[in-house]
Amino acid sequence: MILKQLRQLPEFVRFAIVGVLATALHYAIYFALQHFINVNVAYTSGYVLSFIANFYLTAYFTFGRKPSWGKAFGFGGAHLVNYLLHMSLLNVFLWLGVPKVAAPIPVFAIAIPVNFLLVRFVFKRN
Repeated sequence: MILKQLRQLPEFVRFAIVGVLATALHYAIYFALQHFINVNVAYTSGYVLSFIANFYLTAYFTFGRKPSWGKAFGFGGAHLVNYLLHMSLLNVFLWLGVPKVAAPIPVFAIAIPVNFLLVRFVFKRN
């Protein structure tokens, strides 16, 4: 019942819900690992694991489409651009002196809207 009501929400709201879940997963993995390994490796590990969950949730829930290899490659391409943006911004904020534990927060604020546009293009094109 709740899932049916959630599917009635506007596309951007559904994208935001998926984004919050994926971002929370990404950050939780980063937060746990950054104490033990290089921050870039920790960040990448979180990104990769949240990417997988994000792809399936985006396909089924956000856009109501079945995942396919074509969508996976398009999604992967969009996320490659997004990943490069994430890593660049993360290192800029670390260089500026933002603490490692907080540095992902401004990265998410900038990269998530860019990601929405890229992913929307992938799932909306015919």
